[in-house]
Amino acid sequence: MSGAALWLNRIFASFDYAIGSAVHGFAESTHGFFTPFMNFVSFFGKGGVAILIAAFLLLLFRKTRKTGVCIIAAFILGVIVTNLILKNLIARPRPYSDAGSAFYEWWRFAGSVEEGEFSFPSGHTTAITAALTAVFFTCPKKYSWCGYIFCILMGISRIYLGVHYASDVLGGLIAGFAAGWLAFVFIEKL
Repeated sequence: MSGAALWLNRIFASFDYAIGSAVHGFAESTHGFFTPFMNFVSFFGKGGVAILIAAFLLLLFRKTRKTGVCIIAAFILGVIVTNLILKNLIARPRPYSDAGSAFYEWWRFAGSVEEGEFSFPSGHTTAITAALTAVFFTCPKKYSWCGYIFCILMGISRIYLGVHYASDVLGGLIAGFAAGWLAFVFIEKL
């Protein structure tokens, strides 16, 4: 485990445990009723396929083309920063990697979904936040802010499924917002 991963585990230990415990408490109180829904939500960040399909559909129409281009740029930037740089640099193990921890038990309760790579930051949360931040900046604010509700739901689904700590999700929200904003600024300059 890297020094950065150890630092994250130490600094965010109580935060990660408190949020994880609350989310798991909800899962237990509903007897896992929401597990299929959380898997469904999580699906939208898997590999970015749904995001890219939506972006390419937006490219087909002149009125939404800028939004489509901005989503693609934000997604690519988010993948580079999160999956290629930060995850490998920080190398934080998944919460379920310690079989003696409460996180492992929570992960088992939620269906033992296995994920590759490292944990910090959440790639699913980064991807969806990057895409919806691009939508926020390129579309009317009256409705586009609602996309952030789905970003939060994505983060909760990742914690619920036991594949991320709450601090991983927070890191994904920050990285995704930055990627979406930077993509918007870049597209505006073009």
